[in-house]
Amino acid sequence: MNKNWLLILIFLIPVIAGFATEQPGAWIRINQLGYPTGGVKVAVWCSKQKDQVTGFQLVNVLDRKVVFAASAGKPFGAYGPFQETYRLDFSTFRKKGRYYIQAKEARSPEFEIGDDVYKGAADFCLRYMRQQRTGFNPYLKDSCHTQDGYVLYGAKAGIQDSTFIDVVGGWHDASDYLQYSTTSANATWHLLAAYRDFPGIFKDTLHANGLKGKNGKADILDEAKWGLDWLLKMHPKEGWMFNQIADDRDHISMRMPAQDSQYGRGLQRPVYFINGEPQQRGKFLNNTTGTSSTAAKFSSAFSLGAQLFYKDKPFSKLLAIKANTAYQYALQKPGVTQTVSVRSPYIYAEDNWVDDMELAAAFQNNTKEALSYARQEPVTPWLGKDTARHYQWYPFINLGHYELGKRLKGPERDTITGYYKKGIEAVWELAASNAFYRGIPFIWCSNNLTTSFAIQCHWYRQLTGDLHFQQLEQANIDWLFGCNPWGTSMIYGLPAKGDTPSDPHSAFTHIGHYPIDGGLVDGPVYTSIYKGLIGISLHDPDEYELFQSDLAVYHDDYGDYSTNEPTMDGTASLIYLLAAKEAESRVQALKKK
Repeated sequence: MNKNWLLILIFLIPVIAGFATEQPGAWIRINQLGYPTGGVKVAVWCSKQKDQVTGFQLVNVLDRKVVFAASAGKPFGAYGPFQETYRLDFSTFRKKGRYYIQAKEARSPEFEIGDDVYKGAADFCLRYMRQQRTGFNPYLKDSCHTQDGYVLYGAKAGIQDSTFIDVVGGWHDASDYLQYSTTSANATWHLLAAYRDFPGIFKDTLHANGLKGKNGKADILDEAKWGLDWLLKMHPKEGWMFNQIADDRDHISMRMPAQDSQYGRGLQRPVYFINGEPQQRGKFLNNTTGTSSTAAKFSSAFSLGAQLFYKDKPFSKLLAIKANTAYQYALQKPGVTQTVSVRSPYIYAEDNWVDDMELAAAFQNNTKEALSYARQEPVTPWLGKDTARHYQWYPFINLGHYELGKRLKGPERDTITGYYKKGIEAVWELAASNAFYRGIPFIWCSNNLTTSFAIQCHWYRQLTGDLHFQQLEQANIDWLFGCNPWGTSMIYGLPAKGDTPSDPHSAFTHIGHYPIDGGLVDGPVYTSIYKGLIGISLHDPDEYELFQSDLAVYHDDYGDYSTNEPTMDGTASLIYLLAAKEAESRVQALKKK
């Protein structure tokens, strides 16, 4: 070889290697699921340098032609790992197709604009709910937790400790196998409400047991009934109600669900009675003050179930009776019921209950009482705040305001919708200064809060017709599907070809190598929270290392239970939100015809 060529080659090798490892300096974050033709369409340009962008172009994937161009607008400054950010708004462009955005050297992933971008998404997320079933699990085609369980704290009702009671059924709460009445009742309510509000969205492809075949009933109703059947077992008669199955001894190891035997009674697990008194929390007691928060959630789920299963008269009548007895149980000792932990300090530390009573009273057609509860907590306390304890204000938004608002007219209705508006404005005050319109605190399960807040924005818009917060509403939805600093969807497998979680904190994936389709993971947490959690260590190199910051972290890693563990109740809320978005897209498509 010529010596000159050899010298050139030696010189080029490190240069080529440098190009191969060099990271881009700017990125464009999008909603990977896509954008409805008539909806808000915004992407976020973000740079690791203090750079500027003046405009952007929307490019058709098929012919690489620019179909839309606009100013990038004002800079929003630093956020998280980025030194500069811009919101790229292309809402006025409404032509269906597949596109990408170009701004300077940065290019977005490809995405769809169309009226079907949300089609089937809600049904897809139902897969995760079915996978979390206990008793017969259609995903595994096997049964688990068939010997639950033995009673604790039932003395007030005359139940001796260790008495067996059949409470088999329901859903696992997350990737562990605990079962909580408060999250299960809330999830059941959201599934029922999704069918009530958007019945045309859901298909019938399965039998009630979750196996393939049709049974003349939408799959979401089958899933909701699965929840109702378990809640009936957890409230078997007047004066009896149970709060949870199992406790954090579950966390001793990861295993498939049929292998729980760490409670000292074979395969039986403890079932905690709701007595309205503090119960064990490791070395401490929880801060339970009453029966209302959980019992009222039971009552609301039973009431809505009685309405929707009206064709099954015996079942509907039973649910109506249970709605009344659960409501009376909620009145037994006004206050909150918190969950129990034995080994660690982590519980669902719920601190509010009047919101649950408002929803239950609305379904009891007791408008005066519901209004009284509404006035006691007009705004869910975490809205506009930068932190809260784990599940402190649950179910994250006031569901009762929506149910009550639909029933009212005139000044009383305006008062209730005004409560929603005040909470949204509090979040907007935090969100308006950053390009992602992020005003949700990065606490544990931040994605659940994000989903619920988007639902509150949707309900406010439906009740009032006020479009002022539509961009904020959509920003929270976009966040879940990739318009966030990490550029990843937070829902396993959705969209199918997108950047979505692949290594969640789940025995199903880690041990069984099964997908957990549709599961909503916890989401980013403050870096300060992450550093203080017990037992977290990453198993693989962090593919999002470039986008971690002193503000917040997210890891697609089995070892991070704080950001990458899917939750059943968060997924149920997401199903409602996705059904709402698909229904809205259908309405917009019909208007164009």
